[in-house]
Amino acid sequence: MIHIRIATRHSQCIQVETRGHAEYAEEGQDIICAAVSVLMVNTANSLEQLTDDGFTCEEGDGYVAIAIEQEASDAAILLMNSLRLGLESIRETYGDAYLDIVTKEV
Repeated sequence: MIHIRIATRHSQCIQVETRGHAEYAEEGQDIICAAVSVLMVNTANSLEQLTDDGFTCEEGDGYVAIAIEQEASDAAILLMNSLRLGLESIRETYGDAYLDIVTKEV
């Protein structure tokens, strides 16, 4: 299962952390893991290329975390909220057995 922790400020997504593997299919064939990875990498690349916001991106085996470092621009908030929407859509499509999403206001 992929455990996803989302931190929000004033209901706006400012941090997303993913940990684990979906185990939907064999390694290399797991479309849920691939979808989550694509969303995370695309968001990090978009933040870097399309905004001037400072952010951190940490990666490890089965782990990716993106966090906005300071007050986020409207563009950064839009990208992070889009990430949250994509992750929630995956969970709605494939179910709670593969993605656990917890959102916390900070």
